[in-house]
Amino acid sequence: MAQICEEIQQILITRGKTLSTAESCTGGRLASAITAIAGSSAYFQGALVAYQNEVKTKLLEVKEETIERFDVVSREVVCEMVNGACSLFGTDFAIATSGYAGPGGGSEKVAQGTIWIAFGTPDNVQSICLTDDKGRIANVEFATMTALDAFLSYLKTKNLS
Repeated sequence: MAQICEEIQQILITRGKTLSTAESCTGGRLASAITAIAGSSAYFQGALVAYQNEVKTKLLEVKEETIERFDVVSREVVCEMVNGACSLFGTDFAIATSGYAGPGGGSEKVAQGTIWIAFGTPDNVQSICLTDDKGRIANVEFATMTALDAFLSYLKTKNLS
């Protein structure tokens, strides 16, 4: 994971871009991995662990209607979380996660073990859905690694000048 974070750092610093995170089920693990690399303060602005819906709506401006219509664990919610994080922290990019890591959790619409990841800019948000329930710790670790790896791949395909 360190190598991925180092590559993200190199790209963002070289191109003068900034990053923030908005995390629910990953509980700050994205921010922890990013800030474990010396020099991350040159591009990483901050993180919000938005575990409760009220935090998502008040601080990240996720619409209550979006949560009610699609579920808090949905593509629509994590995309709004990306937009909210970019706005809250004034960053070019954000990574967001929301999921039912288990055990327990889930809803009528979304099964336990489902984790949505989104990343990008307010104008270009990409998303991924993980659905393989491996147990809480493995789900969170896999989501963290997947989010960082997918964000790095996204950066490599974008012209960030």
